[in-house]
Amino acid sequence: MIHIAVSTDPVDAGAELLATHLAGAGGVASFTGLVRGDDGVETLALEHYPGVTEAALQRLAEEAVARWRLIGVRVVHRVGAMVPGDVVVFVGAAAAHRAAALEACAYLIDRLKTDAPFWKRETRADGARWVEQRDTDRAAAARWE
Repeated sequence: MIHIAVSTDPVDAGAELLATHLAGAGGVASFTGLVRGDDGVETLALEHYPGVTEAALQRLAEEAVARWRLIGVRVVHRVGAMVPGDVVVFVGAAAAHRAAALEACAYLIDRLKTDAPFWKRETRADGARWVEQRDTDRAAAARWE
């Protein structure tokens, strides 16, 4: 079962984790990404391309299911305005065994950071700026090729 959602609604990571616990799973792995307040970030605004973003996330989930024979995947991403501490993304993977769940979860968040069309704008005391994709994100995604 694959569940993909992109919304301005707050993400309830606990509820998403429980929903990832599926019959037949021997292991569930998850990642919850939060808005960081380091470097003086006051707000984070995420924009996306509706329809295209969900399709990209669906494709990544399908690739993970095929590669690790997962029982289920959940990817829930928030867009819009957020403040430090808010949940930005939840990724969950359920598999018969823990290794597959852990690897698939890492794969999904690594690839999501580079392959899904999201645009980030940080606001700090000195103004706002668009956030460029990081070399570390590209390197993490490249390890799965």
